[in-house]
Amino acid sequence: MLVDLVQTTTRDDIRLDGAYQAPATSTNSLPIDALCLIHGTGSNFYSSSLLEIIANRLAELGAGVLRANTRGHDGISTAVTSRGGKRQGAAYEVVDDCRHDIAAWMAWLKEKAGPRIGLIGHSLGAVKCIYALAHQPELAPACIVAISPPRLSYSWFCESANRANFLEHIARAERLVAEGNPAGLMEITLPLPMLITAAGYLEKYGAEERYNFLNFLPAIRCPALFTFGELEIAGNMAFQGLPEAIASSKNANVAAQSVSAADHFYTGVRPEIIARLVQWLGGHG
Repeated sequence: MLVDLVQTTTRDDIRLDGAYQAPATSTNSLPIDALCLIHGTGSNFYSSSLLEIIANRLAELGAGVLRANTRGHDGISTAVTSRGGKRQGAAYEVVDDCRHDIAAWMAWLKEKAGPRIGLIGHSLGAVKCIYALAHQPELAPACIVAISPPRLSYSWFCESANRANFLEHIARAERLVAEGNPAGLMEITLPLPMLITAAGYLEKYGAEERYNFLNFLPAIRCPALFTFGELEIAGNMAFQGLPEAIASSKNANVAAQSVSAADHFYTGVRPEIIARLVQWLGGHG
């Protein structure tokens, strides 16, 4: 499908890029005007094939779709600001800044497509959607679909089978910060392989648990669907036990589903996850 390449600037002066797909039909089958899709760690608006096929299907059903960059796009990137370039990307981002990114894109999309805007995030993008809403309830999305958000929990990781390796990562980050090198890059393996600054690792995975999305479930006031692949639940500490933990929140707005034979990217089962998403949106958008 054809897309329009678009831009917005956040309230803290970061230019972001994205791709907007206009509805492919004048008849909207969904009770929502448009959806904003947020990529995961180290990805971007154009490289996620999962978000691409979701976007295509939603546009076919008559909704506008925006695939949007956050400032954490790609591993290392340079953000454009009015004062020049700023080093960003997954290695350097502060996840809290996602509030500015999502607010800017939602405002852009409301002006473009209408007031009923839904959020769909994959992986860390799902965590960002939940975090942004918890800290800015005035964003008021019509709904949220959180596809495989990881549990970013220091205490949970410390209780896992990977405790020793995780705590070694924490200790290495703390040493770099203590040595006056918080921007020093670490090559990590937990909870996923990537490059990240020492300060960023502590901010994201440290004992304060700033981004443990389970803590924000009681604040969700719109319909929210969480999906997880059974393979990622079985094989990665960041996803183990999440469907049960979400169910225990007792928030009637929140539902969790597991998808059989699905990994983190829903390889081989994408028709099923799209069908579930579309069915749920039809009743909750």
